[in-house]
Amino acid sequence: MGRLRYIRLSGRQRLAIWSALIVLVLTTVVCMAVIHMEPILVSMATARVSNTVNRIVVEAVNDAIQGGEIDYGILVEFEKDAEGRVTALKSNMAAFNRLQSRIADDILLRLSEVSTTTLAIPIGTLTGSSLLAGRGPALKVKMQSVGSTTASFRNTFGSAGINQTRHQILLDVQVNMSILLPGFRTSTKVNNEISVAETVIVGSVPENYTYFSTSPNEIDDYAEDYILNNG
Repeated sequence: MGRLRYIRLSGRQRLAIWSALIVLVLTTVVCMAVIHMEPILVSMATARVSNTVNRIVVEAVNDAIQGGEIDYGILVEFEKDAEGRVTALKSNMAAFNRLQSRIADDILLRLSEVSTTTLAIPIGTLTGSSLLAGRGPALKVKMQSVGSTTASFRNTFGSAGINQTRHQILLDVQVNMSILLPGFRTSTKVNNEISVAETVIVGSVPENYTYFSTSPNEIDDYAEDYILNNG
């Protein structure tokens, strides 16, 4: 019968084996931690990005308003009859298209300046326990977000009282964000509807008005004027 032979390892070989085992264990622990952390990271990253996008959109639109770029008198023209009554509203589509492009570019520029941020997550939050949430030292995770944006104008009409009509110009901004986190990625969509200008038309309701929308989803891709008769 053969004899069992024992291989004697040197100290360096034993150290290498133990080092490999330790690395394997640590890698397994880290992978399990990342899997457990993913829903929490996605939730916190999405909330952080959404809040940042909302702030940037509002700031960009407010700056355009304060800078005089959004002027109702330039964007919309009243047509009146011989007695001075408003009979129709006509939109300046060229001005709307220039303005939406300028605002979209401004939003993208502001987003690029805050594309990389750091999430500070308390260790207690990662345990999933409500009692430990927000407690313990913070684990810092870097995330990078890349976005694209679309902006489009549209108008609405509504009653503002007896024999009065409110005309509002609304700006719809949609920002699609791709969020890169360690080991995985996620995405989110942020929508904003902002009233940028309005007026109240006193007197009888105009017989017709110009409906406009600069959204690419409209029937005419060139956003031409549509005259809608009220009656």
